[in-house]
Amino acid sequence: MTISNTKDPHESPRGERLADWVDARLGLYSIAKANMRKIFPDHWSFMLGEVCLWSFVVLVLTGVYLTFFFHPSMNEVVYQGGYIPLNGIRMSEAFASTLDMSFDVRGGLLIRQMHHWAALVFVAGMFVHMMRHFFTGSFRKPREVNWLFGWIMLVLGMFEGFVGYSLPDDLLSGTGLRFLEGAILSVPIVGTYLSMFLFGGEFPGTELVPRFYSIHVLLFPALFAALIVAHLILIVYHKHTQWAAPGRTNRNVVGMPLLPVYAAKAGGFFFMVAGTLAAMASIASINPVWSYGPYRPDQVSTGAQPDWYMGFAEGLIRIMPGWEIDTAGHTLALGVLIPLLVFPVVLLLIGVYPFLEAWITGDKREHHLLDRPRNRPVRTGLGVAWMSLYFCLLVGGGNDIFATHFHLSINAVTWVIRIALFVVPAASFVITKRVCLGLQYRDREKLLHGSETGVVRRLPHGEYVELHKPLDAAQRHVLTSHEQYLPLAPGPQEDTRARSRLQRARVRLSRGFYGPSAQVVEPTDEEMRRSIEH
Repeated sequence: MTISNTKDPHESPRGERLADWVDARLGLYSIAKANMRKIFPDHWSFMLGEVCLWSFVVLVLTGVYLTFFFHPSMNEVVYQGGYIPLNGIRMSEAFASTLDMSFDVRGGLLIRQMHHWAALVFVAGMFVHMMRHFFTGSFRKPREVNWLFGWIMLVLGMFEGFVGYSLPDDLLSGTGLRFLEGAILSVPIVGTYLSMFLFGGEFPGTELVPRFYSIHVLLFPALFAALIVAHLILIVYHKHTQWAAPGRTNRNVVGMPLLPVYAAKAGGFFFMVAGTLAAMASIASINPVWSYGPYRPDQVSTGAQPDWYMGFAEGLIRIMPGWEIDTAGHTLALGVLIPLLVFPVVLLLIGVYPFLEAWITGDKREHHLLDRPRNRPVRTGLGVAWMSLYFCLLVGGGNDIFATHFHLSINAVTWVIRIALFVVPAASFVITKRVCLGLQYRDREKLLHGSETGVVRRLPHGEYVELHKPLDAAQRHVLTSHEQYLPLAPGPQEDTRARSRLQRARVRLSRGFYGPSAQVVEPTDEEMRRSIEH
């Protein structure tokens, strides 16, 4: 067989030949063809997820740079570096290398502060992103698993941040670790063993920073990367949710293709996020560890406060009375143990809520259209109540700051927070529910009588009336596209008493969520027809 090396004048360009070579071995063309023209809805709220994604990218990039200079060791050294006030002070290698990064490495302080600001924005972005999904009901089938992925990332982000700001071994982070040690020691029977395993002996030990470093740069980032990839795959597979509008149904998506429109916008948004973080790092100082000094077990930093996302855990401890009980030869520090139990319960309720709502409604259909928060008053009220609870605990975590800055008694501040912890969430729920119902009544009036025009006309018999403009078809569609669930009716008597109690609880919850006091009935077709004729 003869093989000719003569160049074909019609041979494809080199780039095309390279693409064919890669596709023949990896099959990327068929994958790209199926997904690169994927349609994504265009709405400003979808950028919240991109803020989280690009903040994570900035975290990885800046974190890689910082690993070149950070020494994760608690061995003591005498500092001799660019920060003169601490020269000659004994400190750990971790703290000394942090000072070197801040004062002796070109651009080190900027990168350190970008890393810290990106961590705060990353967690804040996940929090707001999840609240957007909660209030609009986008967690419903088939996206419950994706909600769990986001919830796991939020929890991991909180602990990743805690581990990260503990690495410099400064006095502030050491005070936070002492807080963690107290919480661990409050666990009955096994608390002392857990503390020993974590700290490598008596607090603070010599192994904490190396262990936290491995968790911070290896374990948690790997978990984040896997969860983000899985999260994005499910987004592409399930397609994006969208707001109700004419032409939008549960079977289609109206928006822009991934390539080139959405990819170009997302790429530009990355530079906006990165530039904003760089500007924040340049202008606003954060975590100035040189002001705190190295950690010493016999000292406590004045006004020690954790980053905001751990503030509610601090608040739980501070407002809890210092109760203790002795049982079976053990002392239970309830003042720490109870907050330690409440903390995961509050987070767990967020994670399981989609399954709870699906159980209450019994709805097994797929949902790709978003709810307007006003049309789900109970769910919206619960979300606002949870955020108000979080805010109260965040204020409680800084009770000493409020007391000193506003010249108040710290005991008075603590008691106000204790009372607000029960009053404010309940009041927030009631007020939010009433506001949502009021907005539903306004929507009903618009459907029946049209929108106000501000034009007043005098009738022949002297009466003054305001003219109303009928809604167009698109506006009526938005106001009537949502579904209204009917509360469950009591079922037949169950076989067992436990099942009967469970069924009764489900019926009560269904009435609370979707009964007459929780939603305004939409106008009937007959009422709409009469309104149009009038």
